[in-house]
Amino acid sequence: MSDESVEMGPIDYLVVEFPGNRMTGEGFPLLVDLVDRGLIRILDLMFVGKEMDGSMVGLEIADLTGDGTLDLAVFEGASSGLLGQDDIEEAGAALEPGNSAGILVYENLWAAPFATALRRGGAQLVASGRIPVPAVLAALDATDATDADQPPTR
Repeated sequence: MSDESVEMGPIDYLVVEFPGNRMTGEGFPLLVDLVDRGLIRILDLMFVGKEMDGSMVGLEIADLTGDGTLDLAVFEGASSGLLGQDDIEEAGAALEPGNSAGILVYENLWAAPFATALRRGGAQLVASGRIPVPAVLAALDATDATDADQPPTR
């Protein structure tokens, strides 16, 4: 099967740090909704903690909200094999000691038909990235401030 004929969307990853190992589970219903609506597919989901000595430990999927139900049971076993020990160590390097993180690898299913059409046409992705939300907000604030300083146009 050629790369051009495989309908697959872009694969992204997130490392989300939880200071003081405090995971509320508030975002998980939204993650489940994205999966249920077919917008993303979870390929890997792992939780790790960074001990005070800097060592990394795996964390079990748990009852994050304390209501007696496993909030993440729907994701139990989500492991494609894409995440390796080197990825875990790299994620750990970004964490402060005493904190934990969720590492999420997901496919953007919504973009799969578009990406497949581009590949069939011979296109290839040569760069990708994210603009952090604080940077976007700062740019918008700067634009608003500049617009406020300009005289009105007729």
